[in-house]
Parts: sequence; C-alpha cells; structure tokens
Amino acid sequence: MKLKGIIALTILAIILPSASIFANGQKEGGKIVIGVAGAHTGDLAPYGLPSLKAAELVIADWNANGGVLGKQIELIAEDDGCKPELASNVAAKLTGSKVVGVIGHICSGATKAAMGIYRDSKIVAISPSATNPDLANGEYPNFFRSIAPDDAQAVVEVQLIKSLGLKSVAILHDKGDYGKGFATFVKDILEKDGSVEVKLFEGITPGAVDYSAVLNKVSGSGAQAVVWGGYHPEASKLVTQMKKTNLNIPFLSCDGIKDDTFIKVAGDFAEGVYATGPVDTSSSKLAQDAIKKHVAKYGEEPGSFFLNAYAATESLLQAIKSAGSTDYDAIRKALIDNTFETTLGTIGYDANGNPEGVGFNAFQVKNGKYVEVKL
Repeated sequence: MKLKGIIALTILAIILPSASIFANGQKEGGKIVIGVAGAHTGDLAPYGLPSLKAAELVIADWNANGGVLGKQIELIAEDDGCKPELASNVAAKLTGSKVVGVIGHICSGATKAAMGIYRDSKIVAISPSATNPDLANGEYPNFFRSIAPDDAQAVVEVQLIKSLGLKSVAILHDKGDYGKGFATFVKDILEKDGSVEVKLFEGITPGAVDYSAVLNKVSGSGAQAVVWGGYHPEASKLVTQMKKTNLNIPFLSCDGIKDDTFIKVAGDFAEGVYATGPVDTSSSKLAQDAIKKHVAKYGEEPGSFFLNAYAATESLLQAIKSAGSTDYDAIRKALIDNTFETTLGTIGYDANGNPEGVGFNAFQVKNGKYVEVKL
C-alpha cells in the first residue's frame, strides 16, 4: 500500500470515533446534551418552571464536579405550553439538537404527543408529572416518570372521599388526557365499590369564564361534594363560583391543583379544598439540600413537581454514568436495573417506566397552605 493511502486510513480511523460520539447525543466539543420540555409560559407555567429550575440546579452541580462521563452537560429548554400541538414541535426540535435524554414533558396530553417522536429517535424521556397510565402501557418503551400514575392517585382520592363520610359526589373534568383520565378512574372505582353514588359525571370547557350551568346541575343532583379532574385555572373558577352561589359542599381534586398558584388565584375560596398529590418528602436531607439551593439561586421556595423533576434529572444522569454510555439501550437498561438515591427517597423504575418507591397522599388547604390529611 502506498504511504498516501496509509495516512488517509489513519486519519479516517481518528475521525470516525469522534463522529460517532457527536451522532450519539453530543454536540461538537464533547458536551452531553439534555432537554427539558414543559410549560414555561402561560397558565400552567407554575408546573413547568419548577422542573426547569430543578434540572438547571442538578446539571450545575454535576458540571461543577466534572460532568458525566468526563464531559460537561448542556441543557436545552423548550416551551410547549402544555399543548399537544406544540409538544410535537418541541420534540422534533430537541431530537434535532441531538439530546440523549429529556426531562419532561409536564402535562399528560403534551407528553403523549411528544413521546412517539422520542421513541422513533431512541431518546429516553423522564416526566416528573405526567400521570396518565396509558403512557406506560408498552407503546413507549422510552417513557419513564418519577411520579405515580393516576390509577394509584384515584385510589387515594376514593379513600379521601370515604374518610369524609360522603355518600354521593359529582365528578367534573376538563375532557383532557389527564383530567378526564383521573376522573374516570375515580368514577370506576366508586361504581365498582357501590358505597358512594356518582350523581353526575360531566366534562367542562377549559378557559370558560362562567361555569354556572354545570354548577346548577351539581346543585340539582344533590351531590354531597364535587370531585375535579383537571388543572388549577378551572379549579379556582369552579371553587369561587361555588362559594359565591352558596354551593357549600366539599371540593376535592388531584395533583393538578396541588400548587400554591391555585391558592393564590382562588384566595380565601381555596380554604378547605382537598387535593391528592405526591407523598411529601421535603423533610429528607437530599430534598432539603435541593430546596436550599433553589432558594439561594432563585430567591424563593420551589413550586410543584420540583422534587420530582430533581429526582428525574438525577436518575437520568446517574443512569448515563452507570451505563458508561449515552447509547439509548444502555441508558434504558440502567434506569430499569438500578435504584437511585433522590429527593423522593430511594426510587427505581419498572420495565414500563413506572416508578417504584413513590406514591400519593391527601392534602387540604388550611390557613392558606396545603397540609397532609391522615386517611
């Protein structure tokens, strides 16, 4: 072989390994790229921004300690507004940015719209808040979450309903993947059990100004409480209009309203409202350390799903480290095969992406704060 040919092959041998690294979720310069997707603007930003800040804090810590696999971590944030039609565009953008993993999305409908794109591109995504059970039915082997699914949340909601001695409820929902899904689980459990009657099961239009028509139906049904499946903007309107029309019956909901934003918007009308939400692990050392970092950097206490997103980001980076690779199959296997010490405690993930070691509790607004209810 001529010397010229030998030199050419040597150069090619040097270039090819680098090319394979850049093609596997790392940009030129050797950085490992992680995406964060969720509602960063709009009414549901109080759910998405805490997750973005959690990822920022975790990645800053890792980078200060050498990154992962000897490389610095780059964070790319994309705003989907919790809208499915935007989420698919966000997923395409992050895929084009060669991310090795995504923290998000936040809302179940948006997550579902994005997950197929990540699956086809072999990208792992860990949501801190998407609770719809269908996301983990095997269709998306790349999907993981650091929060328990809605069928588990509905069980706690029913326990709450029974603990209050209620014999009938009206169930309302926002017609979305998350809200209607949760409401349907509650309805099915109650109807199978038979001890609490479902007087009304009806969807409402998100964003409407006046819900008096459906609240008149609730009043006429004789239901002893309202169960809401959906998010805080509609919940605050429903609670306010109920109190103003003297429909003084308990209002119970899900983690879609267990946020200080709901309390701020509903004001005094939020007092006494019940909601299920992730088990409170904020007193643990790891959680306390994370909260202190948030306060130090952002000047305020973190919002909803912050600890879940912190745990999701830690899980992803620890899985990459354990795998010793940014290869999709290796990361996925590492997530399933290992347990992780996180702000949620020791957690793991099953083969469908559901978390092990997390759950839900019931809470009530008392003196302007959510406090745990003993069931």
